[in-house]
Amino acid sequence: MAVTSEPRAQEGGAAPRHRSATRSLLRLWPYVRPVRVRLFGAAGVAVVASCLGLVIPLVLKWMVDGPVAHRDPGGVWLGGALLLALGTAEAGLFGLRRWLVGRPLASVEAAMRADLYRHLQRLPVSFHDRWASGQLLSRATTDLMLLRMFLAFPLTFLVVNGVTILAGFAILLSQEWTLGLVLVIPAVPLVILCSLFETRYSTVARTVQDQTGDLTTVVEEGVLGVRIVKGFGRHRSQARAFRALSEQVRATELRKARLLATLWALIMTLPELAIGAALVLGTVRVADGDLSAGTLVAFLSTALTLRWPVESLGFLLAMSQDAATATDRYFDVMDAEPATAADRARPAPSREPGEGGEEREGEGGLRFEGVEFAYADAPPDEPPVLRGVDLHIRPGETMALVGATGSGKTTLTALVPRLHEVTRGRITLDGRDITALSREELRALVAVAFEEPTLFSATAGENVLMGAADAGREELLRALKVAQADFVHALPEGTDTEVGEQGLSLSGGQRQRLALARAVVGSPRFLVLDDPLSALDVHTEALVEAALRRVLASTTALVVAHRPSTVLLADRVALLSEGRIAAVGTHQRLLRESAEYRSLMSGQEAEEGERSP
Repeated sequence: MAVTSEPRAQEGGAAPRHRSATRSLLRLWPYVRPVRVRLFGAAGVAVVASCLGLVIPLVLKWMVDGPVAHRDPGGVWLGGALLLALGTAEAGLFGLRRWLVGRPLASVEAAMRADLYRHLQRLPVSFHDRWASGQLLSRATTDLMLLRMFLAFPLTFLVVNGVTILAGFAILLSQEWTLGLVLVIPAVPLVILCSLFETRYSTVARTVQDQTGDLTTVVEEGVLGVRIVKGFGRHRSQARAFRALSEQVRATELRKARLLATLWALIMTLPELAIGAALVLGTVRVADGDLSAGTLVAFLSTALTLRWPVESLGFLLAMSQDAATATDRYFDVMDAEPATAADRARPAPSREPGEGGEEREGEGGLRFEGVEFAYADAPPDEPPVLRGVDLHIRPGETMALVGATGSGKTTLTALVPRLHEVTRGRITLDGRDITALSREELRALVAVAFEEPTLFSATAGENVLMGAADAGREELLRALKVAQADFVHALPEGTDTEVGEQGLSLSGGQRQRLALARAVVGSPRFLVLDDPLSALDVHTEALVEAALRRVLASTTALVVAHRPSTVLLADRVALLSEGRIAAVGTHQRLLRESAEYRSLMSGQEAEEGERSP
């Protein structure tokens, strides 16, 4: 595995770009709006709690200049009780703030994650082809966790600390403006430092989050492909690739840490120097009698109270930049619009009569009219994968699709359920353009089974019933029988047996039969099968074919075929050559008239003769 220094997210069209952190974070408002009352209430409570902390120095001033100076024990006790009450109230208000934001922000995170998942399901297959799965996983987990933490703490305390600093400096200047100016002067270099920090830190933060996505991808691939890794003894090379990516993440995290440490050191040093200067100057003035001891105590107490709001700026800015980067990464995906045929389709090209393999015959069934398809990221000078495909599958007919490897068979079948959108032309089901159907209606009409079956971490029965939302036990058993998947009943818990991630606890043939059962369980009007019997042994294939004939008799089907036995399931055969329909006819007719078809079927004539009716 080659390890590159650039995050793989850029390959998916999500190249890092600098934008204002504020502009990025404002995009979260639609999700925050439903909980804004509690969020603003929590910020208000925190502001009141923080301002109570500024009252404490004023009480100290009263105590030092009053009861302490006049040796009044009762006043000292009263002041102590007042300080205890203020501290208790401050702690209680901060606890209330945490309670106010806990549940709502967990709901915000859940809503964003649900929206991301729904959007991923709506995006075209071409999007998922470009994006590494680890990048998507990191956005759905780590990035959303960062956003929840930002909304719960940094967002609130950027407001709270800002108000606290303004109120505190107003109190300092009102108490003794000359000493107040000593503390205000460092604010100018701090603002400049924070601006420089934001620009540099945002770049590093984006890099480390993209690298984390790449690392997630490597882990996922290593786990899902553990059989290949072990089978070929590649565990050492995989470990080296993982270590290399881990070192990249570590190096970038250290860059982040150095930036944050530098900023924090300066943010802490400048205020400390200013407080020290104010202490020296104030002590001299108290000694000269120009300032009361109580005023100096209150002034220094207020300055010390402001230490945390000022020193936390580096920490809060860092978390804000991380959150802004996470927001950009989240909306990199959410901004990807599902491609629609209305956006990309063009009128079907004109053609001479008879061109494309057959004449038009009625509007029923499944029809391809002048269909062209090219991948969005294909070079401009590269010819389309499919070019001017015209094909009509009559109602109740089974059409076998045959062609050499790379001729576009799988791509053509993927256009029917709109896993890809046609670039030109149109596809109709019983005369209705598939782009005029909602995806829910389309996929209720069309069922698919692919050559490489995909199963989910669920029971065998649940995997099959994904093919029809309203199917019950009876339909499940019928589908299992059609697909010759009765092996399910011998599993430890029958149809309730968990098949594991990707169904890897089953053999390839068993997975393929379950996928076929999923396709037929809903008795669909249109059936698209991409070489659904490739992993079956000869005996099982014959049993499945016999049962499948009965299903195909009551549906309109397009079946990608590589074996003559599969071709013989069809009423007619379409030969796809270099993205075009080269010929359409019965199996026997094409054997007589098409040299290319004979070449594809070569070596199988004896088997064909035995299977032909």
